[in-house]
Amino acid sequence: MGNCFEKMGNAIKTSSYKVKLSALFMGSGQILYGSVAKGLLFLAVEVAFILYLVRRGIDDLTGFFTLGTNKADAWLGTVGDNSVVMLLMGIFAWIVIAGFISLYILNLKDVYGIEEQVKNGKRPKTFLQELQELLDSKFYITVLILPVIGICVFNILPIIFMILISFTNYGGSIVPPELVDWVGLDNFRKIFTLSKFAPTFGRILGWNILWAFASTTLNYFAGLGLALLLNKDCVKGKAFWRAFPVLAYAIPGFITLLAFKFMFSYGGPINQIIRANGGVAIGFLDLDAKWSARVIGLLVNCWISVPSIMLLATGHLSNRDMSLYEAARIDGATAFQQFKKLTLPFMLFATMPVLLGQFIGNFNNFGIFYFLRGRLYLDGYFLASDTDLLINWLYNLSIDNNYYCIGAAISLIIFAITSIISLAVYVNSPSFKEEDTFQ
Repeated sequence: MGNCFEKMGNAIKTSSYKVKLSALFMGSGQILYGSVAKGLLFLAVEVAFILYLVRRGIDDLTGFFTLGTNKADAWLGTVGDNSVVMLLMGIFAWIVIAGFISLYILNLKDVYGIEEQVKNGKRPKTFLQELQELLDSKFYITVLILPVIGICVFNILPIIFMILISFTNYGGSIVPPELVDWVGLDNFRKIFTLSKFAPTFGRILGWNILWAFASTTLNYFAGLGLALLLNKDCVKGKAFWRAFPVLAYAIPGFITLLAFKFMFSYGGPINQIIRANGGVAIGFLDLDAKWSARVIGLLVNCWISVPSIMLLATGHLSNRDMSLYEAARIDGATAFQQFKKLTLPFMLFATMPVLLGQFIGNFNNFGIFYFLRGRLYLDGYFLASDTDLLINWLYNLSIDNNYYCIGAAISLIIFAITSIISLAVYVNSPSFKEEDTFQ
């Protein structure tokens, strides 16, 4: 970035006064070179940006740093500052500034390009020709400009807002009309050291990592095994048998979860069958049902996720090089050796990105225990139970109990964990190391 600005500065220094003028008044160089309409558009952008700064941009930037200085007082009728709105508008102001800087650089590149064309004896393109290019060779710009604006406003802005909330004391009793302050890394320190949060965070994090690895492994190999089984020549009516997992996949997940919750309840059919055969009912919702509840969650998640893996594996298995299997059989390789040396490396290479997506999805699988065993708080846990994942604890803290800043800090920790694990696994996977092996 610094090198880019250095090159741009050197280019301006060696250019004519028209380019230098455009660095001060956007579009003025284009106007002097005869591109009046385009120059006026650039100039209008600069004027609009200055008006925005004067009317509210500077106040929004100031509010971003102070988060408000006037506290509301109902007795005196003082409205006061809304810290959350000020933070949001401050982020928006930074996005506007970033957009203006991008257009400013585009303005300089454009006028510099026009000057080079004039030096080479070429006539600069007319405004109409440039508009036609936006519908032809540069159509991708026309198509992408609205989605990019939408992503900035509806995607990037909320993400930045959530990240910044984790560095404030927003939550609990400190919500508007109270003023919110920046607290730096204090929320992260609380999560890792405070007796109220740290034990719960440690227990849930350990279970969350175990859950993500166990459920991803179970789902992947169960789906792959089912696909291999249904791919066998000896299986008759393959389309018929494949329809059953697809039906399970087609039913909305929360309906399936509520159905399993009923089935494992004391009055449900599974416990009735167990009791009818002299067994002891599964206390799925009992306070001491820790591991039985976790195992049931793994199996239920497997029921929901295996069909998608099976369909994915079925498609990839049809692309295998069967001559390799024929050569392996001639060499005396067993079925397991063929799976270990041929099928598994090929499938891991082809499906590693999906596998990582499954891992992240399982790590943040909010619905599975929320619908099966949600809103259960146990001793030894702060606003959580022994089956809750970090995403469930985040929900309990922020949505149900107004610990917004702690919830935002946990979401950043989740992002860091999933990013580091996913990156490490992908860099060491066949998809990254052996890209040319199966091509």
